[in-house]
Amino acid sequence: MSDPAKVRRHAERVRELVASVVRSQIKDPRLGMITITDARITADLRDATVFYTVLGDAVAQADTAAALESAKGLLRSTVGKALGLRHSPTLTFVLDDVQDQVKHIDDLLAAARNADAEVQRLAAQAKYAGEAQPYRVDDETDEADETDEADEATDVEGTPRGGETR
Repeated sequence: MSDPAKVRRHAERVRELVASVVRSQIKDPRLGMITITDARITADLRDATVFYTVLGDAVAQADTAAALESAKGLLRSTVGKALGLRHSPTLTFVLDDVQDQVKHIDDLLAAARNADAEVQRLAAQAKYAGEAQPYRVDDETDEADETDEADEATDVEGTPRGGETR
């Protein structure tokens, strides 16, 4: 097994190398406006996954995927030579659909804001189902408080506190 820091360094280097080769050496007309966003490599340094985004519609994305697939051998040999590893990692290209996920999350947040606004509008118009004070308030509590105060003034035996018995 390799050191995780070494794996991260190699993954970053793979990303940089693939971006450089795509920009300068691949002259395929199917290659669209591509951005290499990330690269991940396994701990044994044998398989690398390269994530990319393409500006354009589904046709541009499909064309770019085909161009990357046809240039995979050139990219793999360039990455293998530059990394100096015993085995060149196999490259797998994955379309990074971050923009679609961002749009989906924004739509969900907008729906949540609308639902919250509707709940607040309904809460502002709400009225109590019964009385405003649903708990029974008795006048007996006032009388009970007066008798408790009188009981506190005498001891347990019935003699007044602080006073001496004869």
